[in-house]
Amino acid sequence: MYQPPYEPVGDWLGQPLESLHRQPPAALMPWLLHPGSLTAALKHLSDNRFRVEVLSQRWQQPDLEERRALGLRDRSRALVREVLLCGRNQPWVYARSVLPLRSLQGKSRYLRSLDNRPLGELLFSEPEIRRGPIVLNCLRRNPHCRLPQLAAENERAWGRRSTFWLRDKPLLVSETFLRAFEPGAAPFARAAATEEPEKGGSP
Repeated sequence: MYQPPYEPVGDWLGQPLESLHRQPPAALMPWLLHPGSLTAALKHLSDNRFRVEVLSQRWQQPDLEERRALGLRDRSRALVREVLLCGRNQPWVYARSVLPLRSLQGKSRYLRSLDNRPLGELLFSEPEIRRGPIVLNCLRRNPHCRLPQLAAENERAWGRRSTFWLRDKPLLVSETFLRAFEPGAAPFARAAATEEPEKGGSP
């Protein structure tokens, strides 16, 4: 049975992070806070040697904390998609997207069948996309995950998450940076999605 490689620990936090004992590496901070398309930035960093590996994509009940972030009822179902974003034949980012059923209707139905196309690239091509605040977390390795390509991963990894609104319907996207990701430079800038004003607390 499939198990996700990483799980969040505690609350997702916005900036600043002075209250935390552990801080993200300085070189990673520009990537954690990058407001533009992470897919575009990773493609640029990899000299277009980039691919998406789908780990799991299925209809299920999101985690309690994810349901709260999306304003879903307890028994709501969503399309949960988990992928690896790979650059230069290395897994760089583990991404988990939660797409509620009501957000995948009408013009957004095409998001139900992404195959190995990157979700982020499609979202940032949409003129009606808005993005909520980026929040951070230090995620914990899931001991039940048996994916061979992630066998050497660290016990902790920094990730980010934000809610997107596509045609005023919410989608939740989290991205965790893996051991092989060593950027050495800030992300290549692309146009950012319009930011949704923060309404208090984590999205």
